[in-house]
Amino acid sequence: MSTYKEVKKVTTHTLHEMKQRGEKISMLTAYDYSMAKIFDAAKIDVLLVGDSASNVMHGHETTLPITLDEMISHAAGVIRAVDRALVVVDLPFGSYQGNSKEALNSAIRIMKEAEAHAVKLEGGEEVVESIKRILIAGIPVMGHLGLTPQSIYKFGTYEVRAKEEAEADKLIRDAKLLEEAGCFALVLEKIPSKLAKQVAQIIQIPVIGIGAGSEVDGQVLVSHDMLGINKDFSPKFLRRYLNLYDEIKLAVERYVEDVKKQDFPNEKEQY
Repeated sequence: MSTYKEVKKVTTHTLHEMKQRGEKISMLTAYDYSMAKIFDAAKIDVLLVGDSASNVMHGHETTLPITLDEMISHAAGVIRAVDRALVVVDLPFGSYQGNSKEALNSAIRIMKEAEAHAVKLEGGEEVVESIKRILIAGIPVMGHLGLTPQSIYKFGTYEVRAKEEAEADKLIRDAKLLEEAGCFALVLEKIPSKLAKQVAQIIQIPVIGIGAGSEVDGQVLVSHDMLGINKDFSPKFLRRYLNLYDEIKLAVERYVEDVKKQDFPNEKEQY
């Protein structure tokens, strides 16, 4: 029997119900109105306005350079496109670390100016005070553990995290801490599937994986990777559902050729 239940509007409460029912949560990144409108029509559960916009939309090497203003601009476009999905927005690097008052102000700006539904931030014990302060203001928070891309220069690599026992133990402690603090869900990135399964069983809030195996409560991918717009990134966990890079390139080449040989516009395409 199917555990899939149709909902008109996905909320943080919906995600908790989905975990209890055993229905998996689908999540993708979105950065603009047009793509978000398509994703929402396809009944995606959660849209993440990810700081991965720094890479795929702005061309930066890491997620660090994107600003809060830029994140708000992306998020506002996504929000205007969405009827059904829950929209979560990443707090960018430098907008919450080490200062819970600044974290709260950043989260308030995202909620007021973009009209977002929730925020996401990276880290465990180190950012719990910021999380608590944001939650007191009534803003839902999604946590993020494992590979935390904003800490790339600390780790020095994008390799799988928490393979060693000490780091795995800390991740479990942090997951419990984030749940106790009041996070409504947790993203686990690039960690062993056995550990991810353990975390999903220990905590009551939904666990959404990216490179964390199938035994979690949902999955998230970067849309540009999943759609094959970005060809430079091919991790083991990525499944490409389209090859849009080649398809779009071919379409543009045909357009260029038609313009050059004066085939476009033809008589029917003129006033």
